[in-house]
Amino acid sequence: TWRPRSSLTARVVTSSRSASLFPWQRAGAERQLWWPRPPPAGAAMFVDQTVPGAAVQSLWRSARNARCEAKSCQTVEVVTAEAAVQSRSSRDVAVQVDGSAVPDIQQGTRVDEGAVLAFLRRVEGVVIKELNKNVTSRAFDGFDVSWTDQNTTVLCLHTLSYPEAQHQHLQVTGVSWNATGSVVACSYGRLNDGDWSTEKSYVCTWNLDRRRLDPQRPDLVVDAPSSVMCLAFHPSQPSLIAGGLFSGEVLVWDTSKPEDPLIWRTGMTDDTHTDPVYQVHWLPDAKHGNHIQLMSASTDGKILVWREERDGRLAVAEGFALVAQQIPRSAQLKKLVWGEVAVGVTSFSFSHFDPHVFIVGVEGGYSLKCSTTADSPAPRRTAGSVPLRAPAELAFSPHSGPLYSLSCSPFHRNLFLSCGTDGRVHLSSMLQTQPLISLQLSTKYLFCVRWSPVRPLVFAVASGEGDVHLFDLEKSSQKPAVSIRQAVNECPVYCLEFNTKQTQLLAAGDAAGTVRVWQLSSDFTEQRPREMNHLEQLVSELTD
Repeated sequence: TWRPRSSLTARVVTSSRSASLFPWQRAGAERQLWWPRPPPAGAAMFVDQTVPGAAVQSLWRSARNARCEAKSCQTVEVVTAEAAVQSRSSRDVAVQVDGSAVPDIQQGTRVDEGAVLAFLRRVEGVVIKELNKNVTSRAFDGFDVSWTDQNTTVLCLHTLSYPEAQHQHLQVTGVSWNATGSVVACSYGRLNDGDWSTEKSYVCTWNLDRRRLDPQRPDLVVDAPSSVMCLAFHPSQPSLIAGGLFSGEVLVWDTSKPEDPLIWRTGMTDDTHTDPVYQVHWLPDAKHGNHIQLMSASTDGKILVWREERDGRLAVAEGFALVAQQIPRSAQLKKLVWGEVAVGVTSFSFSHFDPHVFIVGVEGGYSLKCSTTADSPAPRRTAGSVPLRAPAELAFSPHSGPLYSLSCSPFHRNLFLSCGTDGRVHLSSMLQTQPLISLQLSTKYLFCVRWSPVRPLVFAVASGEGDVHLFDLEKSSQKPAVSIRQAVNECPVYCLEFNTKQTQLLAAGDAAGTVRVWQLSSDFTEQRPREMNHLEQLVSELTD
């Protein structure tokens, strides 16, 4: 619908959508429909035309800013106060000696130099005579001044254990100190197991000089395929340790190779022991000074000497065998068939004065003096790569039960100790068959005995009642000087070893799987004046 030009506006309501627009949107729409003049004649009713756009000011920012508020807060006023304290009165006191009361010693003393000179000349001959007598005197021979503090008690320094072995109810069957005296090792197994057990066992080591020593976490744990019945550190190489197994094998480990410590083993051959190995001992190789040989003893009656091979195998260098015909006929052996019946070896100990002489203990209770230079052949019972020799030379008076441990004296060439299941300790001489002293210590077994490495008259005994007995023959030859409670509930103590480097330390292992390291008092670690003379005198008296 067109109106004259004088009409002010032309409004068209197109649809309900236009009515629903916002006011500012409808204003723009009305401007778009404004026509300044009617279309020329002949023109089309609808034409295309570009209309400039409308600008609409945004209101959302102003509306948002209008709602912002600024607030602030402040803590309550902090009240402070100052105070001062001062003593009400003070007093100064001074003390001074009276100069007139102190005499001048230097001014008041006069020395008669002539009289002093005459005195020195008068006694000169007597003093020189006494000094010359002291030079030739033997009064202080063997006396060594000790500059260390005196310790009068025996203390437990460490209680070591391996929980995994204790969970398997394994026992400590052996302990040993390494060449430096700082590392102690123990073997786990079962001494009361009478069958061929295939249960694995362990060898554990602890470095006692380690700053953060964990008593229940060994520095090294070595797995063994069978119960480890004994072990021994190398005498000069601190990382080598040998062990004898219940299966009859002998193994050597290198503790400096924790990933694969096993370096030598005997394997299961015709030369291997057929019974448990109860002791191993390192020997110097007389032919090859750089090599070390290893001796093992078993209840199969054989004592074998092993040498290392390049392929990680231990081969037999020489061997010995004990048979019943070498032992005196007595009630203990009447049940055996005389001749070629093997005698089980339970322990041995080498002389500290003759490298060829050693004492052997057997199941029948006897101790035998043996020699590595013996050339008598032993009856061959089994096949082997080397011929076996008969080493026994002399049999000593037996215990009334199997003999468990031997120890030769490091201070006397003929003395040795033995103990066994009869609860007795025998002090014997290699020069006579009867013991010098026989001590009844226990009604139960005695499992281990060791001489002290520093005191000629001191030795230690491990008891089946859970005690470690320390003897000092200078004080008494009939009862121990000190008895240490190692384990509770009469748990047997199976093994013990003195530390030859740190002589105040003694390690003992028990059936509960625990190793205790004891610090001995100075009474057991410091040699007394003339103690060697006392030992010789004691032996002379007992022999007569």
